[in-house]
Amino acid sequence: MGLKKYLFRPKPGFVYVRIKGKYLGRITAPEGSAEFDRQYWDILNGKAMAARTSWTALIASYRRSDRCTGLKPRTRSDYERVMIYIEEKNGAKDMTRLTRKDVIAAQDKNRHRVRFANYIPQVMSVLCEHAIDLGWIKENPAKGVRHIKTPDDKKQDHIPWTDAAVAKWRTEAAPLPRLIFELGVGSVQRPGDLIGFRWSDYDGDVLLLRQNKTDKPLALPCTLALKAALNGVTDKRGLTILTKEKGQPLTYRRLAEIMRAERTRLGLLTYDLHALRYRGVMELAWAGCTDDEIMAYSGHASKDMVRKYAGEARQIMRARQAREKRQ
Repeated sequence: MGLKKYLFRPKPGFVYVRIKGKYLGRITAPEGSAEFDRQYWDILNGKAMAARTSWTALIASYRRSDRCTGLKPRTRSDYERVMIYIEEKNGAKDMTRLTRKDVIAAQDKNRHRVRFANYIPQVMSVLCEHAIDLGWIKENPAKGVRHIKTPDDKKQDHIPWTDAAVAKWRTEAAPLPRLIFELGVGSVQRPGDLIGFRWSDYDGDVLLLRQNKTDKPLALPCTLALKAALNGVTDKRGLTILTKEKGQPLTYRRLAEIMRAERTRLGLLTYDLHALRYRGVMELAWAGCTDDEIMAYSGHASKDMVRKYAGEARQIMRARQAREKRQ
C-alpha cells in the first residue's frame, strides 16, 4: 500500500492529491479501501491526472488575474463562496466540457437558496470568459442564463425601526449591540461596512469610510448619539471599532449573531440589522434633508433607493403636519 504523503484534506469528505500546491486529482473512494489506494497511485503516476483545463486550474488562474484582484471586497467574497462550491463539486473535472445544461442544473440544485443559486451562473460566466482569454474554450456556455425569481413568500422587506424600538434599544441594549446600533443608524451605512471602521478613521467628529460595495470614499459627520457611543468606549486595543473580546476584528457573521441575539432578548426581532440604514435615512428625511443631501451621507448611487427609504419618513412627516393643521 505504501506511504501516502501527498494527501490533502481541505474539509471532511474531500481528499485530494496535491504536490507543492498543485492539485493532481481528487480521490472519491472511502479512505482505507483498496479503491482509495488504487486511485491515489493512479493519480500520482499520471494515469488519472486531473485535466490541465480543470476547474481547479481555471479558478487558480482566475484568482491571480486582474479580473479577480480588481473586484470590490464584497463582490470578491460573494464570488469566492461560489468558487469554493465549484471546486468541491467539480474541481478535477475538465471545464472545457461544460454545457449550458450543466450550468442550469447546478443552479437548480441550489434553488432552496435563491441568492446563491443565481450567483452560480454569474460566477461560471466570469470564469468562462477567463477561460476564453486563456484559449481553453471559444464560447461561454454560462452567458445569459436566467436568474431564478425569488418566491413571493420568501421576499422580506426591511421594517424600519420605530421610535419606540429605538428608545428601548438605547435604554436596555448591552454595550456592544448598542455601539453597533449607533454605528448603523449614525453612519447610515450597510452592515458589511460597519465592521471595517477603524479608530484611525475617527477624529472625534467625523468617520472616514470607503464603501465595500461601491468603493466610494465618504466622510461622515457623526451624530451626537454616535459620538457619545464612540467616546464612551474605554477598551480601544483593537484596530477596528467593533472587536471581539480579545481585540480581534469582528466578523460580519458574528456581528449578525450578536444583533440577532440581542433583538431576540429585547423582543425586537422584527427590526433587522439592515433596517438600521433604513432608519438612518428616515431620520435624515425627517430633518428635511434633500435626496442629494441624503445620498452624500448614505453613499447611494441611485436616488430611487433613497426615495424608497425616505418616502415613508416624508409621508409620516407630512401626515403629522396635516394633523396639526386639521386640529
